[in-house]
Amino acid sequence: MLSCGRWREAPGGRPYNEIILLERVVQTIERHRMFAAGDRVAVAVSGGADSVCLLHVLLDLAPRWDLALSVLHVNHNLRGEESRGDAAFVGALAAKLGLPLTLHDLDLSATPGNLEQSARNARLAFFHDHLASGLATRVALGHTRSDQAETVLFRFLRGSGATGLAAIRPVTPRGIVRPLIEIDRPEILAFLRDRGIPWREDATNATLDFARNRIRHQLLPQLAREWNPALAETLAHTADLSLAEEAYWQAEIDRLAGLHFTRRAGAILMSAATLAALPLAAARRLVRHAIYLASDGHTSGDFRHIARVLELAARPQGTGRTQLPGIEVRRSFDWLCFASAAPAVAYSVRPAVPGITLVPGTDLAISLELLENSETTRFPDNVYNGEVGCLDWNRLSGPLELRNWRPGDQYQPVGIPTAKKIKTLFQQARIPVWERAQWPVLTDAESIVWARRFGTAAAVTAGIGSSRVLAVGEVEVR
Repeated sequence: MLSCGRWREAPGGRPYNEIILLERVVQTIERHRMFAAGDRVAVAVSGGADSVCLLHVLLDLAPRWDLALSVLHVNHNLRGEESRGDAAFVGALAAKLGLPLTLHDLDLSATPGNLEQSARNARLAFFHDHLASGLATRVALGHTRSDQAETVLFRFLRGSGATGLAAIRPVTPRGIVRPLIEIDRPEILAFLRDRGIPWREDATNATLDFARNRIRHQLLPQLAREWNPALAETLAHTADLSLAEEAYWQAEIDRLAGLHFTRRAGAILMSAATLAALPLAAARRLVRHAIYLASDGHTSGDFRHIARVLELAARPQGTGRTQLPGIEVRRSFDWLCFASAAPAVAYSVRPAVPGITLVPGTDLAISLELLENSETTRFPDNVYNGEVGCLDWNRLSGPLELRNWRPGDQYQPVGIPTAKKIKTLFQQARIPVWERAQWPVLTDAESIVWARRFGTAAAVTAGIGSSRVLAVGEVEVR
C-alpha cells in the first residue's frame, strides 16, 4: 500500500506516488484490455472522491489510447438538496474540463423493495442504454480495490460461491470498465489532496443503516486489526482467483450447454441422466446457466434452488417439478425443462386453407394445402409419415378449428384399430408433460381429424378414391 503522507517530487515536479498510481492504472488497463485506440469513454462521475479521481486519471492517460472522454452523472433524487448539489458540482467540473456532459434523472420514489439495489440496477440500465445507443464504446466506473474487498466479504457472508466471490469485474462483456480496481481508497484521497482537487462527500456513506457501510466502517477494520493487516489485499486477491476460475468455467459451461441444451419456445431442455452423470461442480454450474437463460438473465438461482434441481435429475424415473423465482423446472421421463412459470394459454383459431397457421406458445406452425387427386402422388400411401398427413376433403363435416389438446380428447389415428385417448398416446410416445398443454389438434364440426405427431383420423384419411385431399404438415418456426 502506498503512503498517504507527504509525497516527494520526481524530476519535472510530479510526485513519485502520483507517477506510481498512474503507472499501476496503466498496467490494470492493459492487463484487462479495457481500451482500444480511439475508444469513446463515458466516465460515470457521482461527485465522490473515487469517480472524481477516475476522471482526472483518465484525462492524464487519454492520449496514450487516443480516448475521447465524456461525463455521465446519474441523479437519484434521494437526498434532496444534496443530490441537486452533486449534479451541479459534476456539471461545473465537466464544464471546467471542457468535456461533454450527460445528466440522467431517476425517480425511485415508487420503487418497492431494496432502494439501494434498485438504484444500482437503474444506474446500470442507464449505462447499458448509453453504450447500446453508440454514444460511447466504454463506460468507466470508479470502483476501487477497497470496494472489491468489501464486496467479496459481503458476498462471502451471504453464502456466495466462487461465481459471487469474483465480485466486481474489471471489464464486463457489455463494455463497463473499472480502471481503479487495483487502487486502494487511501491512495485515491492522497492523489486528490496532492493536486488540490475537491470532491463531494455523501453523508449516507457514513451511516451504519446499510450493511455495506457496517462492513466498511466496522467489520473490515476490526478484522484487519485482529486477524490480517493486509485483509483488503487478500480479499482482492480472492476476487482475482475466482475471476480466473470463472473465465475457465464460463468457456466450459458454454461448451456443455452447446452439447446438452435444446431451446424450444423460450424453454431450456436437457437430459436428466446426462446432468446427473456430470461431475458435481460442472452440474451445478450448468443448472445455474440453464436457470439464467430460462429467466432471460433475471436470476441464476441460489444454492438451495440448484440442489433441488439436481435432486430432481437424480431420480431414477418419473415426473416432478420445483419452483424457482420466476421460472419452473419440471421433469418428465428423462427430460428436464427450465421455463417461465407463466401458465399455458388455451387457444382456438380458424386455420387458413391453404396457408400456414402459427401454433400459439410454440415454435411450430401447421401447413394446410388443398390438392386435387392427381397431385397426391407426392404422398403415395396417404399415411401420416411424421411430417405430412392427408385428409379426404369431402369427408370433413364442417369448418376446421386448430386448438390445443384438452383432457378427455380421443380419436382413432389411421393405422390403429380402436380410438384412444390422446393422453394415452402421449404416454406411449413419451411426450414430456410441458409439451402437452399447447399440443395442436385439428377438428371439423364433429371430431378430431388430426393431431400432431399421431396423424390423421382413420375415418377421414384420404385414399385412392379421394378426389380432393387436404395435406396437413408441421413446420418449425425459428
